[in-house]
Amino acid sequence: MTQQRIPVWVKALDPLSQFGLVHALRQRPEIVLVSDAELAQLQQAQKTDQHTAPPVVALIAVDALDTGAVQVLRSATQRGCRRTVLIGSTIDDDALMTAVELGVSGVLRRTDATADRIVHLLQAAAAGDGSLPPDLLGRLLGQVSRMQRHVLAPRGLSHTGLSDRETQVLRLVADGKDTQEIARELSYSERTVKNVLHDVTSRLQLKNRSHAVAYALREGLI
Repeated sequence: MTQQRIPVWVKALDPLSQFGLVHALRQRPEIVLVSDAELAQLQQAQKTDQHTAPPVVALIAVDALDTGAVQVLRSATQRGCRRTVLIGSTIDDDALMTAVELGVSGVLRRTDATADRIVHLLQAAAAGDGSLPPDLLGRLLGQVSRMQRHVLAPRGLSHTGLSDRETQVLRLVADGKDTQEIARELSYSERTVKNVLHDVTSRLQLKNRSHAVAYALREGLI
């Protein structure tokens, strides 16, 4: 069975990088390059049939994650690219957090950007996986930890988007306890427990408390 080729839209902020990336990927049997016009056609196909239309991966090369680079990343999403791989010369902590917030799946330093590594990241992105160099992953986790300690925790929130109270209630629901038992254990009123569950299901657009628990477990929130 022939493996489906990954559609890739390449965008570099300088002509030389654009030429180099296109030239390198054109030789690869795993990749099919997508022009701006073809990207627009694929975007329409995705709107009509999201299940069979292959996800387009944007490969974006920048020197630094400045305003222009951020605009390109946002443009890729607006054009219908459902995954993004970023190649950068300079990737500091702020740039790393910005890239993650913009939905970048994989990050690669320009000095490490061989054709094989680029293709590997594109394949991982197309499969829905993320990939960061180990030191960048460590820095990202450090950033998340600092945000949790200094920004979210004082407000009773966590990086999961759930408050401590919401997490406690969902854990008890997952243990099979009903509203009255949860209220007794947490010293809340039953109305408070119901309000917490309603807030969670509404905010996350879930159907009911069972759906909320399944979602939280699947996402590793509890």
